[in-house]
Amino acid sequence: MTTPTPSTSSIVTTQDDVNRRRDFLKKGGALGLATIALGFMDVKPGWAQTRSASEAGDAHILNVALALEHEAIAAYGVGAKTGLLKGGVLKLALQFRGQHEAHAEALEGAIRSMGAYAVRAKPAKEYAFPVNKLHNPADVLRFAAGLEKAAAMAYLGTVPSFHNRGLSKTAASIMGDETMHWAVLRNALGENPVPIGFI
Repeated sequence: MTTPTPSTSSIVTTQDDVNRRRDFLKKGGALGLATIALGFMDVKPGWAQTRSASEAGDAHILNVALALEHEAIAAYGVGAKTGLLKGGVLKLALQFRGQHEAHAEALEGAIRSMGAYAVRAKPAKEYAFPVNKLHNPADVLRFAAGLEKAAAMAYLGTVPSFHNRGLSKTAASIMGDETMHWAVLRNALGENPVPIGFI
């Protein structure tokens, strides 16, 4: 575990803090993106249930979002390495992975600007991805679509939660991108890209 030096700021979020918050969120119904995508548990909009009272609270929320972005980046990497995606669909998956990397970079920058510790990505093998259940391109696309829907719903829950209202705009912007990913992946599966009028 890497611990930030005390001199960086009084707003410090350690990996243990992030793990504790993640455990709390799991108990509240927001398991990791991969688990949600498999349908083992329903995601509930509003995983950041209460309004943050401080910049430190904002850093906690951003770190949970950052951890989920790291998970999405790893998931797209695993999906691409299956060899099941080809041509335009593979290109699309890699584009979406790049956009998740951009989200992660923005979140990390915001966290560090507060002087807080930014959670790091875990090795891909430590995520519980259902590689043994991915047998064809549709399986990979459906898995990715589930991740994107879960991510959009998670960001929707954060929008009203920030002490710094500027961060709400960032979360809403990322939510919009996740929603577009979900629609495009559904379309690639031959499904209605916008099945309902709400997230």
